[in-house]
Amino acid sequence: MNYWLMKSEPDAFSITDLYNRPGQTEHWDGVRNYQARNMMRDEMKLGDQVFFYHSNCEEPGVVGIMEVAREGYPDFTAFDPENKHFDPKSDPASPRWIMVDVKYVRILSRTITLRELKEKPELSDLALVKRGNRLSIMPVTKNQWDFILSLE
Repeated sequence: MNYWLMKSEPDAFSITDLYNRPGQTEHWDGVRNYQARNMMRDEMKLGDQVFFYHSNCEEPGVVGIMEVAREGYPDFTAFDPENKHFDPKSDPASPRWIMVDVKYVRILSRTITLRELKEKPELSDLALVKRGNRLSIMPVTKNQWDFILSLE
């Protein structure tokens, strides 16, 4: 099993939004970074565990857990000119962008803030706390996963 962290701005899509979706499942669309796309396409597997991270908000941090419910498939929002994620260079015959489906597991008992994560020497190798890392999807090691959960 792999472990991940996926960021979303809570004003756009929050852990509560995921909870309220039919079947508590939703596609994770709109990823327009090749490195993140490659992780979704090549590495994310059914059942992988994922931290839901609220970003670009008053108190960014890990707020919940979800799991990969469907492995990578073409991001259909890239083909829709009415969608904000439309990419005119993406072709359904050879899709440029990929998405996965995620399923709600639970909301954490408290938000584990970015500030707190940065203060922990045990997480110094976590991509999230490294300077300049702006990816919306990043791998988390099993040790990092367990340590972050121990902070709850």
